[in-house]
Amino acid sequence: MKPRALFFGTPEFAVPSLDALTLVADVVGCVCQPDRPSGRGMVLAPPPVKIRAEALGIPVVQPTKLRTGEFGVWVREQSVDVALVVAYGRILPRDVLDGPRLGCVNVHASLLPKYRGAAPITWAVVSGESETGITLMLLDEGMDTGKMLDKFVIKIDDTETSGSLSSKLAELGALATKVGVPKYISGGYAPVAQDDAAASLAPMLKKEDGRIDWSKSAQAVHDHVRGMSPWPGAFTHAQGKPVKIHQTSVVRGIEPQAKSGEVLFADKSRLIIATGSGAVEVLSIQLEGKKAVRGVDWVMGRGIAIGDVLGT
Repeated sequence: MKPRALFFGTPEFAVPSLDALTLVADVVGCVCQPDRPSGRGMVLAPPPVKIRAEALGIPVVQPTKLRTGEFGVWVREQSVDVALVVAYGRILPRDVLDGPRLGCVNVHASLLPKYRGAAPITWAVVSGESETGITLMLLDEGMDTGKMLDKFVIKIDDTETSGSLSSKLAELGALATKVGVPKYISGGYAPVAQDDAAASLAPMLKKEDGRIDWSKSAQAVHDHVRGMSPWPGAFTHAQGKPVKIHQTSVVRGIEPQAKSGEVLFADKSRLIIATGSGAVEVLSIQLEGKKAVRGVDWVMGRGIAIGDVLGT
């Protein structure tokens, strides 16, 4: 007989883990954040996990409050062995954590204790990490501070964006679920405490986080552009107008004597910008209200020229 489980999750990232949990447990309920306004018409839209759970025939609940005591009672009444939590988006109170017989297991998208918080994938890319992964852990009342059960590692290459890496980690989270949940329920793990001294934070993203700091090194600017894709998007200003930069590459072997953000080269072949150390080539850019174009097309359209300085 399969163990009984609850699933907590909200965004697309969590869907593969929900699918994986149904393979190893009897999922008797799914807990999601409430429907939110979406699109130009701001019409209420269900979260991706809700859509998938309903397609699988799993009952869905969407509590607006977790700390009234009523939700904790509901969790206990489900008589489950474990709850799996994947990007649910809210910290669970003690009565909810204690509801399942074996507590709550979390699929977290970083190699803890690095990048605790809401946006671990983005900040790992922005920081130029060469690897990241999934940590399977026990939830406590802190922000990703619980004891660890297992880690699943993946490499980050120099062209990876947060969007592409998120897709890979979502599938890795499904693997962690399929392997780790049965092992945990059978007592196969010896939980390990995190080293708090080695912890770093990955706070929730704001639009302003996308602003490019051209005084940083070429590699740091490139990592920032990758990390902020797809949201909030890396942006700067050109001739006083905001522009989003979608793709860059580091130009090797150049140390320009120029202002940070200054256009060094601009013709039909390349658009190269000076940084605090080195330079980057702009491969894709988007003006406000326009479609994304190649950097060289922006040059040929006379949107930018040698000597212009971005960011001012």
